[in-house]
Amino acid sequence: MGKIILVTGGVRSGKSAFAERYAVRCAAQTGAQVAYIATAQVYDEEMRQRVDLHQNRRPADWSTYEAPFHTEDAIRAAGASHGVILFDCITMFLSNDMLQYPEEEQERDDFAVHVGERIGALVSAALEVSATTVFVTNEVGAGIVPEHRLGRLYRDMAGLANQQIASHAEEVYLVTCGIPVNIKKLAEDI
Repeated sequence: MGKIILVTGGVRSGKSAFAERYAVRCAAQTGAQVAYIATAQVYDEEMRQRVDLHQNRRPADWSTYEAPFHTEDAIRAAGASHGVILFDCITMFLSNDMLQYPEEEQERDDFAVHVGERIGALVSAALEVSATTVFVTNEVGAGIVPEHRLGRLYRDMAGLANQQIASHAEEVYLVTCGIPVNIKKLAEDI
């Protein structure tokens, strides 16, 4: 049975760099190989620069799975031969998934059920493989209220997705100012 770790934080908080260090440490402790599941799609120069930053930091011996869609299949494929999977990131995956649907479907009351099912498929895949899966996500609800309907829906769905994954995670780290804090461990004391 797989192990889930969740790393969350704001934009440019240092969460991906921490998740990468976590994956390196986990692999060193177990002798496992690392797989990186990349969910981003490049639509403009700014996104190209962000993807390049992540690629340049990544160790050369990591296997990369480009999976903006059907990511549960990528988890299963990576888990077949890797002991550590770094999934970066949930919120990009969620954006890819949500934008496949027309506005009428997004506005339906049961769209949260759809998102729950999609996130559930990722969690199930991570628990099925014999690997530690480190999910990276963004805390998008800690900022301003988005002006547009789609932005508010995305914020709400990301919050629900993060809660769902956190409920299955053995460890949940909040990274702020580059400093990771295991918030699940802190919650045990409450």
